[in-house]
Formats: sequence, structure tokens, C-alpha cells
Amino acid sequence: MKRPDLVSVKPLLDGSLPQVYIETYGCQMNVNDSEVVLSILQGAGYSLCGEIGKADLILVNTCSIRDNAEQRVLGRLDVFRQEKLKRKGIVVGVLGCMAERMKEDLLKNPAVDIVAGPDAYRDLPRLVAAVKSDGKQINTILSHEETYADIAPVRMDQNGVSAYISIMRGCNNVCSYCIVPYVRGAERSRDPRSIVKEAETLIQNGYMEINLLGQNVDSYLWEDPVAPSEKVNFARLLEMVAQIDSKVRVRFSTSHPKDMSDAVLHTMSGYPNICSHIHLPVQSGSNEMLEKMNRKYTREGYLERIAKIREILPDCAVTTDVIVGFCGESEEDYAKTISLFEEVKYDGAYMFYYSERPGTKASRHFKDDVPLDVKTERLNGIIALQNRHSLENNQKCVGHRYEVLIEGTSKRSDAELVGRTPQNKTCVFPAKGHKAGEYVTVEVLSCTSATLISEIVD
Repeated sequence: MKRPDLVSVKPLLDGSLPQVYIETYGCQMNVNDSEVVLSILQGAGYSLCGEIGKADLILVNTCSIRDNAEQRVLGRLDVFRQEKLKRKGIVVGVLGCMAERMKEDLLKNPAVDIVAGPDAYRDLPRLVAAVKSDGKQINTILSHEETYADIAPVRMDQNGVSAYISIMRGCNNVCSYCIVPYVRGAERSRDPRSIVKEAETLIQNGYMEINLLGQNVDSYLWEDPVAPSEKVNFARLLEMVAQIDSKVRVRFSTSHPKDMSDAVLHTMSGYPNICSHIHLPVQSGSNEMLEKMNRKYTREGYLERIAKIREILPDCAVTTDVIVGFCGESEEDYAKTISLFEEVKYDGAYMFYYSERPGTKASRHFKDDVPLDVKTERLNGIIALQNRHSLENNQKCVGHRYEVLIEGTSKRSDAELVGRTPQNKTCVFPAKGHKAGEYVTVEVLSCTSATLISEIVD
């Protein structure tokens, strides 16, 4: 029986109401944004549906970080247009980063009725209503204040175990290759009280893991508008969330090497429920490339951060992002990235070759002059190296025991469960009657580069 004081975070599913279908592409921030959108639309009388063929309103929340992400969305718009031809009255909206970057082109697309940027979601009910009387609608105005702090996102995930909370919006770093500051606006931090309240609501609804999200969580800084001397930085926020319930795990991403403080590391070491995993993008091991990328740190400074992490958090896993083939990258520059990977030996990495984004500093000032075949060769080389490091790191786990939070059944077998260690390593193991949301202790029997093959220790 539902507690009378419990605020549900689950989607409303009511076939008698207008139906909204939402597709989400890109990062975890976009996932959380879609949950904000659903909350707003449920307040306007809509119910979530899982099939395009039943939807009155179709929304696609988009990503512009790479060209192939945009091409996937453009392909989906062709599908949505066919649906509109079959059923009259359907409204299609494009949300998020592509809406901000490609607004004019999207408005010309015959499938699209609404173009709404990342700070325009409160306006969606009005935009949808206006389509029926006035035709196509657009709102891509970026805000210096909007954080959606007062909106309780409606969680669209399936496992009900792990949830995301956006603690800030926008980015001030302006890395030369990155489109994010142009499509998400300037950095602004949420009131920590609203973050804690959202986390408390999730925990009351049975969630066992909270993921704090930001383009650069380490630069989180909230100043009380009434008492400006009262400030909360990321280390303090992390502590506030960890203190809510010691049985609930806390994770965060993404960190920035120039901003990650020792205070954050000490907070992590002081709270066992803050997971021992840091995602610390490096992007390049060459100082020349880092300067051209406007990353605002050096190779040496980055390695100092790695050393400090391993000093304060000896069991912490470290993962990263890297871009090969950036403008002017030489064989020597690439070799420096390879040597940095050899030195750090990451637990995992997201690896890409450079994809020029129109409107960025790099597109305006630097020539994309590394041939595609060279980019591909370099990418394949660093992927092979990282796969070796991932396997070596996982092999060190064999024979050890870990507390795992179960997230659901394995994709390969309903008889097996999958969960993660505090170091964010994926474990697969026989179910033995356990279920999602439970903690179990497992012993690692063997591994691949991606998975720890385990068994539950009774």
C-alpha cells in the first residue's frame, strides 16, 4: 500500500489522457532533462506511452556533441514524418542541443512542429497548444537562472535502483572542440536544499543509488542570495547527499582536472557510501594539444591529480575521455597520449576521433587537417591499448570479494543478475533468489575486459 505522504516519482500511465512519447539521445544530462520534460507535461495533462503509434505528442531530446549523434536524430525525424502522414494531428518536437544549434534547419523540416532549447521546457505546454492554432513554434532562449530546481523529475528508468540528479546546468569552460557552452549556456548551480530534497524523495521511493550530474561538477558553487557569505561547494554538497542515508550509494560525473580539489577526495574517503570511482577526462596527453583544446591544465598537472587520487583513495577506479586526431595532432602528440595511458592504466575510457562541430572555436580557428584514415588508425590503436589495460585491471579483481548493488537481470540470461561494485565495475552472477535493489557480496571467479564473472558469497 502506498504511503499517504509519499510523493511518487514514477510515470503516469493512463490511456484516457493525451499520450506523449519521448526518445532521448546523448548524455545522462539529457536523460534527466527528459524526466523534467515528462514532469512538466504530466502536470499539463499528458500520460507517458511507450509506442510511437499511440502518441499524440512525439518528442526527441537531442545531442550535438558529435555529427553521428545528429544524423541519428535526423533519420528518426523521417520516421516521425511517416507517422504524421498516417495519423493526422500528431505534434512532433525537437528538444535539447540540436534544437539550439540547428534551429533554422529544424523549423524547415516537414516533420517538426516545435523546436525547444534546453532552457525552454517549462514553455512546452504552451508551445504544443499553439501549434494547433498558429503552426510551427520555437523557443531557444538560453537563461542565466534556469535550473529546474523546483521541478521533481518523473523517472523513466526501468530498474528503479539508480537515478540521476542534475546539480547544475551549462558550462563555462569553452573547450575549443566542444559545442556544449553554446547550446546549454553559462554555468549555474542549483540550490543544494533542492538537490537534497530530490535525493530524499528518490530514497523514499526505493532508489538505492544517486548520481549527481553536471558538465563540470567540481565547479559547483552555490551562494545564498539572501546571505552571500553562505556558500556550498561540491565537496560540501557531496557530503550533504551522502549523509541522507548511509545505505544509499552516491556517484557523480563529470569531473574536470583543473577543478577537482583535494577536499572532494577527502570527502569521498570519509563516506563509505560515496563510490570509489572518478571519471576524469584527459582528452590528450600532449601539452600542445591540451593548450589548443583550451583545457586549462597540463599533462603534468593532470598526472598530479591522478597521483593525489591514488594517495587519498587507493582503491579508486579512474576512467577517462580521450580525443585523437585533433587539429594539428602529430605522431609525437599521439605518442604522448599513448604514453599517458600506459602510465595511468585507466579502468575504462570513452575514446573518439575528432569530429568538427560548427560554431566552436576549433572550427573557426583551426584546420581539421588529420586525415580520416589516420584518425581511425590512431583510435583503433588506443582502443586496443585500453582493452588490454581494462583486462589487466579486471584480472587483479579475480579472487577478491566486493559488495555489489544489483541493478537487474543479465542481458544474456534471466537466471543471472548484473550489478556494480563501488569502483563501477560490472559483475554478472547467478541470481540465487536475489533481486534488483539488494546488496550482495560476490567473489570474482574470472573476467573479461568489461565484466567480472562472479558468484554470490553466502
